[in-house]
Amino acid sequence: MFSTAIKSIHFTGIGGTAMAAAAAALADKGFAVTGSDMNVYEPMASFLAAKKLTVMNGYDERNLAHKPDLVVIGNAISRGNPEAEYALDHKLRYCSLPELLREFFIRGRRSLVVSGTHGKTTTTSLLTWVFEHNGLNPSYLIGGIPNNFTQGARFTDSEWFIIEGDEYDTAFFDKRSKFIHYLPEVAIVNNLEFDHADIFKDLAAVQKTFAHFIRLVPRNGLLLANGDDKNLAPLLENPPCPVKRFGLGADNAVHGFNLRLGPTATKFEIPSFEFHLNLVGELNVRNALAVIGAAKHCGLSNKQIQSAFDTFKGIKRRMEVKGIAGGVTVIDDFGHHPTAIKETLRALRIKYAKEKVWAVFEPRSNSTRRNVFQQELAEAFADADAVIVAQVARLEQLAPGERLNPEQLMREISAGGKPSAYLANADAIVAYLAQHAQGGDVVCVFSNGGFDGIHGKLLQRLSGGKR
Repeated sequence: MFSTAIKSIHFTGIGGTAMAAAAAALADKGFAVTGSDMNVYEPMASFLAAKKLTVMNGYDERNLAHKPDLVVIGNAISRGNPEAEYALDHKLRYCSLPELLREFFIRGRRSLVVSGTHGKTTTTSLLTWVFEHNGLNPSYLIGGIPNNFTQGARFTDSEWFIIEGDEYDTAFFDKRSKFIHYLPEVAIVNNLEFDHADIFKDLAAVQKTFAHFIRLVPRNGLLLANGDDKNLAPLLENPPCPVKRFGLGADNAVHGFNLRLGPTATKFEIPSFEFHLNLVGELNVRNALAVIGAAKHCGLSNKQIQSAFDTFKGIKRRMEVKGIAGGVTVIDDFGHHPTAIKETLRALRIKYAKEKVWAVFEPRSNSTRRNVFQQELAEAFADADAVIVAQVARLEQLAPGERLNPEQLMREISAGGKPSAYLANADAIVAYLAQHAQGGDVVCVFSNGGFDGIHGKLLQRLSGGKR
């Protein structure tokens, strides 16, 4: 499929961060590249325009009339899409983005793959910055925008490729997890929990796909696994490759001790060296320990790693302060799994020890719309002082027996006397907060989507004095 005969490539669903970056990189290599999408939003619209790539608005069979040598079909594309159907009808060469990455960008390089239910984006960003800061010029693909970089993906001539390895499925024609394609020399598994209830039946199914991933690490590679994670432990009993465990316990090969969680920075020691990190929370300590283990395996020193930690600026949508208005600090966070929400609130409780912390949650992921996390969601908000939950997205699309029960969720959150509200949408939440939030309060918005621009709306309302 990936022969030298390929000269022209079309991307169906080019607007995604990874798809657009790969398309631009292949154009730079001399391929004739086209693409299509329903809508291309910023910052990728400007990125593609600057690269002078032809982007068709909408999906249409005519977009493939020139019979490209290869069609890259995005993960969001399903059967019934006109371009997918045309590619099948006319026997065109087609592949998924992970396949394309493997053959055009990863094969022959030293691939470092970061996986796990939580912390992938932060860990991948931090690891990439450690390599970049020390002049190694890595290729990378990150499922977010690190503040140390201008984009979430880049392809260089370096021997290093650092990639966020997602366990979600690859494409409508390939239901294996994406990370199966990434040829890991070094594999990090941060943690393992049940998630993605739309494609995994239970925890055992998630463990099975991670077991497949682990089997791909070569005998001259390294598996770095969270040694504190009980769900991961069974997968480490007879590994086919070298394993190092990281975590907070002293029985891990890479472990933190004398841990000091501060409001703006965290300090922890590993044997013979004290590290400090400009991120808060215990979860970020584990992320950093994984990075230390991987970087040291690849030849970097403690001082080189710490030098990068000193200048790491974090990631957009991970406890990102969007602004302060009327004395209220508004924070954006991508958290949408109960554990991610819980860990973020624990970190915010350290950072804002005396302030009132509001948690605003939009249940829109395929897991949180279902009742698989009914009890876990109620418990996730323990460290918040007040909770607002938005109306569950697209609840009518689920069978009644599968749906999250919002009324039950709110009863359980309120049971301990915690103020809570279940409101229809972003506008209703903004109006509620404008009436109830006070100067000095902190509002953290949890959503894996745009949430109808709630951050900007809230800041504008609070700054307007309509309280």
